[in-house]
Amino acid sequence: MKIQDLHPRILDLKSDLEKGKITRRQFLRYSTLLGFSAAASTGLMQMIRPQEAHAVTYGGKLKVSGILTGIKHPAQAKWLSPSQIYRNIAEYLTFTDVNNITRPYLLQGWEADDDLLTWTLYLRKGIFFNNAHELTADDVIFSFGQWLDREVGSPMAAIIGAYLDPTGIERVSRYQVRLHLNRPEIALPEHLFYYPAVILNHRTFEGNFLKTPHGTGPFTLDTFQEGERCILKKRMNYWQPGLPFLSEIEFIDLGFDISKRVTALKAGKIDVADLSGADELNAFQMLKGDPRIHIESIATARVNVLRMRVDREPWQDNRVRTALKLCQHREKIMLLAGMKQGHIGHDCHVFPGHPEFCRKPDIKFDPRQARSILREAGYPDGLDVTLTIGDKWPDIQRYAEILQRDAAEAGFRISIDTIPNQNYRQSFREVDFGITPWTHRPLGTMILNLAYTADAEGVPMPLNETRWVDEEFSNLLAKANATLDLKERRKLFCTLQDIQMERGSIGIAWWQNRWTGVLKKVQGLKSHPSGYLLLDRVWLKKS
Repeated sequence: MKIQDLHPRILDLKSDLEKGKITRRQFLRYSTLLGFSAAASTGLMQMIRPQEAHAVTYGGKLKVSGILTGIKHPAQAKWLSPSQIYRNIAEYLTFTDVNNITRPYLLQGWEADDDLLTWTLYLRKGIFFNNAHELTADDVIFSFGQWLDREVGSPMAAIIGAYLDPTGIERVSRYQVRLHLNRPEIALPEHLFYYPAVILNHRTFEGNFLKTPHGTGPFTLDTFQEGERCILKKRMNYWQPGLPFLSEIEFIDLGFDISKRVTALKAGKIDVADLSGADELNAFQMLKGDPRIHIESIATARVNVLRMRVDREPWQDNRVRTALKLCQHREKIMLLAGMKQGHIGHDCHVFPGHPEFCRKPDIKFDPRQARSILREAGYPDGLDVTLTIGDKWPDIQRYAEILQRDAAEAGFRISIDTIPNQNYRQSFREVDFGITPWTHRPLGTMILNLAYTADAEGVPMPLNETRWVDEEFSNLLAKANATLDLKERRKLFCTLQDIQMERGSIGIAWWQNRWTGVLKKVQGLKSHPSGYLLLDRVWLKKS
């Protein structure tokens, strides 16, 4: 690529990097966003996806615990575990690595206009599905159509459907697709690595991937027995030379009981315990110190959100919400509910690892001030409220119990209503006052758009469980969605975070780490902040 062909902002970024105004990580993130090819960006920065510096061992069978549900359509996966199988057979247009940097994957690169309303996606040429069909723009357009089809019911519809209509998808050529967005969106590359967003073969997919498991990935599906086992076999003609290293992967369904997964790992019956959808904190406690097991920790934006519906009493009154948030003893909560594994929160849904994060002073536990505010709100004798939580999240239960005790000093009499996890998942939007687990997202704009905005008619978005919509907040967020310059976006986020902290609908006590527990013979497996199992570069060390 000639220098005159680069987006002019690339040169600005290079200058900012040389002057120390941005980090190498930020340069890579934003250079790829501007259409600088992944190979050029990573080559320039010497930040390619980690390669093995020593000889690996080819072959071998990896045994992984997992939850094997019968979800037939990858785009319909509404939680992480089902995607662990699909991810190793089919692939994504982009890739967000363990450092939270997103780059092209099945794409060779992309270009975004300065207004971030038009995106051109350039596919790599010469990539084939495992049934010998070549990957083309038609597969990308078909997959987008599945994501946006309301009858399919994909979580992707709530994400990309907020800014893209099916009519905005243009086939430019065999290897190019152009997207015409309804509004600027800086997080499009990150959205394309969301777990339901694998690319499907438009010639063969008819709604059941288990019948026609045609993907571009490093493994092929050999056996799938719902609730029991799944076997993946190495693909010999994978588009990335030399990969994968393993010959076979067996997923074994051990159920949701974390003790069974830990026991199996300790006994050597499995090599990797997939902890997604489980009580990872208890698993960490049970596994740490075992000399046969390696545990890798990574900071994430995963969080248990204390949330209040602002369209129902008493949470309509921001004074009541403010008083409750002051009753969070954050250090105690992270110590007792999170085993001191994570980062202290500030009642705004922006993680310290997000590039836009604006550092704020810690919020002190102050039940005396909370009682005074509650009195001003018209509750001089205190307030009775019911906190609803799921029954299979021990960290949430501990969080609720700590809050129950500490908030009593301020006059909150909290009754805890524990319901089955499945019921909470199905009805969490209807809960007046609850604690909801939210997964990691690599950019701050992503979660704010999902959970704290409304549509053009003013109706809260489907995942806005608290119904909180603030005009000033929404306008600033819209500006952030269209602001590429990181320094300017962070200025916007300083105000966005202040607004949510001062008059928002949530409390965030701490951000949770994530762990991967493996036998020490397993090499090359890194904890991913989203909990994704990435197994193409995993290999088994000979004893």
